[in-house]
Amino acid sequence: MQPLETVAQELRTSGALLKIVRTDQVHLTLKFLGDTEEGLVSEITEAIRSSCRGVAPLEVRLRGMGAFPNLSRMNVIWVGLEGGELLGQIARSLDRALEPLGFHAEARPWSAHVTLARVKGGRSLDRVRQILEAHRADSFGSHRIEEIRLKKSVLTPQGPVYSTVAVVPLMA
Repeated sequence: MQPLETVAQELRTSGALLKIVRTDQVHLTLKFLGDTEEGLVSEITEAIRSSCRGVAPLEVRLRGMGAFPNLSRMNVIWVGLEGGELLGQIARSLDRALEPLGFHAEARPWSAHVTLARVKGGRSLDRVRQILEAHRADSFGSHRIEEIRLKKSVLTPQGPVYSTVAVVPLMA
């Protein structure tokens, strides 16, 4: 079993009310756009392209676990990313590039993470805290990022289904 799947299984059996992200659907979000007009796709893609200009493919490591906003009041359970500083620069550049298209800049600073679960209720969260504490410094492998994808999500009763709308390759 893969390391992320192992910890996802621990969370599934914790007794807590969690919506676990399928590990094949785990992704890094640079900017959440919400409902977006189809007619803006080419302009959004160009904003991504300009925000990535000069950025070569990079390696990131999945390491550590935590929760937003904090362990006392968990909404999102995350796995951290090391080596993603350039991704933060892309996210900030993307914020600026998308403002003229009507997308508001993020109020919170960008944080390099992937979402592993969303908390749906307060039951058994002490067990979840124990799991997070046990894995707070664990390494979950590495991943080479070679492109930025504009994704579309469709919400279903089983969870979101993602499809790729556009792909922008990273190249120095």
